Amino acid sequence: MPKLNLDWHLGHHQNKAQPPAKFIPAKVPGAVQFDYARAEKLPPYWYGDNFKQYEWMEDAFWTYRALFPKPDLTAEQRLFFVSKGIDYEFDIILNGKHLFYQEGMFTPVCLDITDELRQNNEIDVLVYPAPKKPGAPRDRTQADQTCKPAVSYGWDWHPRLVPVGIWDETSLEIRNRSHIQNVMIEYELNDELDAADIKLMVDGKNLSGCFYNWTVTNDKNNPVLREKGTIAADELTVHSKIQNIELWWPHDHGRSALYYSNLKILNRTGELIEEKNSKIGFRRVKLVKNEGARDEPASFPKTRLVPPMQLEINGRKIFCKGSNWVNPEIFPGQITRDTYKTLLTRAVEANFNLLRCWGGAIVNKDAFFELCDEKGLMVWQDFPLACNEYAANPKYLGVLQQESESIIKRVKQHACHVIWCGGNELFNSWSGMTDQSLALRLLNAQCYRLDPQKPFIYTSPVMGVGHGHYVFRDDKNGGEVFQWMPKSRHTAYAEFGMPGPASVEELKTFIPPEELFPPKPGTAWEAHHAFNAWEGNTWLTPEIVEHYFGPAASLEELVEQGQLLQAEGYKCIYEEARRQKPYCSMALNWCYNEPWPTAANNSLLNWPAKPKPAFYAVSKACRPVLASARLPKFSWVEGEKFTCEPWILNDSPEPVAGGKMIVKLVSGKTEQVILNMDFDDLPADTNLAGPQISYVLPRLEQNRFQVVLEIKDRQELSSSYTLLYRKK
Repeated sequence: MPKLNLDWHLGHHQNKAQPPAKFIPAKVPGAVQFDYARAEKLPPYWYGDNFKQYEWMEDAFWTYRALFPKPDLTAEQRLFFVSKGIDYEFDIILNGKHLFYQEGMFTPVCLDITDELRQNNEIDVLVYPAPKKPGAPRDRTQADQTCKPAVSYGWDWHPRLVPVGIWDETSLEIRNRSHIQNVMIEYELNDELDAADIKLMVDGKNLSGCFYNWTVTNDKNNPVLREKGTIAADELTVHSKIQNIELWWPHDHGRSALYYSNLKILNRTGELIEEKNSKIGFRRVKLVKNEGARDEPASFPKTRLVPPMQLEINGRKIFCKGSNWVNPEIFPGQITRDTYKTLLTRAVEANFNLLRCWGGAIVNKDAFFELCDEKGLMVWQDFPLACNEYAANPKYLGVLQQESESIIKRVKQHACHVIWCGGNELFNSWSGMTDQSLALRLLNAQCYRLDPQKPFIYTSPVMGVGHGHYVFRDDKNGGEVFQWMPKSRHTAYAEFGMPGPASVEELKTFIPPEELFPPKPGTAWEAHHAFNAWEGNTWLTPEIVEHYFGPAASLEELVEQGQLLQAEGYKCIYEEARRQKPYCSMALNWCYNEPWPTAANNSLLNWPAKPKPAFYAVSKACRPVLASARLPKFSWVEGEKFTCEPWILNDSPEPVAGGKMIVKLVSGKTEQVILNMDFDDLPADTNLAGPQISYVLPRLEQNRFQVVLEIKDRQELSSSYTLLYRKK
C-alpha cells in the first residue's frame, strides 16, 4: 500500500477553541517538547535541571497541521489517515470538519477520508493537555484515572516530564476499495509438540469475491503450508495443519525458530491488491506451581495459596534470569528500531532470557517484540497500571477496555510474549487494589477472551513474590545483602535493586563542573536522582559507601567504590536466587535501562545504552553454568575466620561433566588455595552444593582480596568476588 508522508507543523494554544498564534516545523513520530525546544533553541532537557523549562508544555493544547493535495485515485482506491499512536487525548479534523475523537495512546487510528477530500487539504491533529485527576497532588496519583503511563508524572529515576504528541508511525495510505483491516493467526500444538492446528482469521472491507493465497514457510524458505480459495464475505477463517514443527525456544534453551506467513489478496481478475507478512513462533507456555509452593499455607482453607510463578516453555521449566525494562527514552517518539536493537543485543550478552515490561511505562513499539522474537528473549508484559488505586468509574473502565484490547491483539501474536500482568504493585498499601478491583477483573476477562492460552497474573508482587530490597545495606531490615538474601524465601524475585553511580565520564556530561564534587543535595545530583529520590540519600547512598570505604577523596574514588558495591551486590542476589530453585524460579533486577542520565540508580545500563561495571558482573552471574560462592559478608578483618560455600549452578538443559573445583584467596601477588574439590557429573538444570570452607585470614598488604573459584580446564565457568579487608 503506497504511503504518503506528511509535512507536519505544530503550534500550542491555551484553550481548545483558540488557534495557535504560530506554527513551527514538527517531526513525526516525535513529541511536542522536542519540536518546541528545537524551534526556540531551549537547552537540552537532560543537562542539569533544564527539564524544568519543559514542564509547562504538558498543560497546553497542541495542534499538528499538515497540508496536502488530493492524490490521484482510481475508482478502486481509497485514502486513509493511519496512525499507530497519538499521545494521549486528541481530535482529528479535516478541512475544518471534525472527523474523530479518541482517548488512548495504544489504540491505532485508521480513518477513510476519501469522501471528505478537496483539491487542497488541511488535516489537524489537536492534542489535549496531559490528563490529570482533579485535586490530586503533583505526582503519579494524577494518572490514576487514565491509561497514560504514570512514570512521566515523576518517579525516583525519572523526572517529571509528561510526553505529548504523535509518538508512532503516522501517514496517509492509499488502499484498494477491497482491503484487509486485521489479520490474526492462532494455533494449538498437539501433545507431542510436533504438529499444530493453525487458524488464519481475516476481516476487511469489500472482500467478497476476492481470492486469497496463504503460504507459511520455515526459515529455510521451504513451504510447510499452502492454502488458497475464494473469499465469500468480509471475514475469512482458514483452518489448516502444519506437521514436523520446529519449536521456538528462549535463546539459552535452544533455537528461536520462526516461520514466515505470507497472505496475498487478489481481485476477481487475479491481480494482487494487498499482501500481509508476519512471523510465527510455535511454542507452548504455562505458568505452573513452584515446587513446594502447594504446601503453603499449611492449614485449610487454602484460599490464598502461593500462586504459580514457574514459567514452563514447551513442557520444560525455565529458570528466568532478566530485568525490568523501562522506557529507553523519556519521549517514546524518539525510540527507533536501532534503539531497541542495541539494548536487546546487550540483554542477550547479559545472559538474560526474560524482560519484564514494567506497568509504569509504555507498551513498546512493534520493533521491540519483533527483535525479541528473533533473539529468543521472553517478554512479561504489564498493562499500563502502576502504584495507584485505579478508578472504577465507567469512563476510565471504557478507555481501559479499548486500550487493553488493542494491546492484547498487537502483542499476543509474538512468540516472545509469555505472560500478562495487570500492573505494578497494585496490592500494596500505596495502591490499595485487590483481585476484586474492577479494572483488574476487566483485564483478566480481556486476556481470557482474546488470549486464553497465555498466563495472567493480577499484579506483581503477588503472594510469594519478592519486590526489594533496593540498597546494599539496611541495618533496620536485615543488614547487608549477603545476610538478608540467603534468608529470603520467594517463588520469584520480580524486583530487587542495587544502586550504583554513573561513570565519571558520564557524570561530566550532565552535571555542571562546579557541582561535580563533592556531591550535594539541592544540586544537579539531586535533579538526577542521587539524593531524595526514594528514601533518604538514595540512590547515591553516600553513608553506605562511606561505611565500608571511609570518606572519598575524589569523584573517581567515590564512583569506583559505589560501582563495586553495586556489582558485588547484584552478583549475590542473582546467584542466591538460583541457589534457591526449584522453589524459586525467577530473578529480575530493578532495573535494566533508563530513559535519561541518572547520577546514581539501580540500572545496569546508563542512558542511552552504556554498561556499568554491574552489567558485566550480572552477565557472569547469569551464565547458564558457573562456579559460585555463597559469602556471609562483604568486609573482613585479619585473623577472622573466613567462611564460604562453593556451588556449581546449572540452569542449562544439558548435563555438566564432572571435574575439579579449586577455591583460592588472592590479594596482590599472594594466592592461597583453600579448597580442592572433585565433583561428579551434574544433571541438567541441577545445582551442586560443596562443603563449607573455613580459613583464618592471614595478614594481607592490600585492603581488598578476591575469592576465586576455578573449574580446572574450563575457565569459562570460573568466578571471582571482591571483598574488603583490614588489618587488626
